[in-house]
Amino acid sequence: MTQSTRYRGRFAPTPSGPLHFGSLVAALGSYLDARAVGGTWLVRIEDIDPPRCPPGTASTILRQLEAFGLHWDETVYWQHDRDDTYQRALDSLAAQGLAYPCSCSRKQWQEFAVYPGWCREGLRDPQKPVAWRLRSDLAKRPIEWQDRLLGWQQFDPETLGDVILKRKDALWAYQLAVVVDDADQAISDVVRGVDLLDNTPWQRQLQVALALPEPRYLHLPLVVNHEGQKLSKQNLAPALADDEHGIRHQLFQALQALDQAPPGELVHEPVTTQLHWAVTHWSVERLSPSAHRELPQEP
Repeated sequence: MTQSTRYRGRFAPTPSGPLHFGSLVAALGSYLDARAVGGTWLVRIEDIDPPRCPPGTASTILRQLEAFGLHWDETVYWQHDRDDTYQRALDSLAAQGLAYPCSCSRKQWQEFAVYPGWCREGLRDPQKPVAWRLRSDLAKRPIEWQDRLLGWQQFDPETLGDVILKRKDALWAYQLAVVVDDADQAISDVVRGVDLLDNTPWQRQLQVALALPEPRYLHLPLVVNHEGQKLSKQNLAPALADDEHGIRHQLFQALQALDQAPPGELVHEPVTTQLHWAVTHWSVERLSPSAHRELPQEP
């Protein structure tokens, strides 16, 4: 890569709970993709929703990353103090007629698959608190991009609806924050789980509207539990191991989940040795486009 296109990747967890095995697979994939080309790897804490972020959880996440040898470059980036930057982006969208206030509640439009845009031309109920939404009907159709694993992607933005950018409680929504932060951090490559694939059309729309660069995307297979559910705090996914044996074993399993076919004896090696092998042998071509990986059995 030239200096102007130098790889800059990131892992951006929400500190709603400690990292679990699915988080490790996403973090490891983004880390290896950056390190394999001598790029920069950053950590961003996406803490724009304080009610979901118990005190101390972010520190736990950072300790977990370090325990697995996933050391980041540059200072940790925090979303909680970015209010003014997000507001400027929303103001720009509103000035272009691409964002609008909305007083509707989910209960009012629950019979529809997506929000039907009732407030696009004016508030239905000016007395109620408002959220801000992105107009999907004004987006260029279709929204397209090339995913590095899944290939050519194409979405009609209206099938996804007018996503919320700022909530009624004045908290910022994920879609706007992630786009603004990726641009401000000069992220060249976004490597994340396939569960976020259908978020990308909104993010591409925002990048175009705000004249921001488009990163490359790689959506990794998602780790699911034995019932086929995505690993998450809501379905009680266990936290990552914190003992040396468990850490080595889970790191090895994460390499397997990423289809990197590590040699069996590597499981007994310390994390530094495992990561050195993984960086040297990282190959996106080995990844299967299959959407899911089942949570491995405990050692």
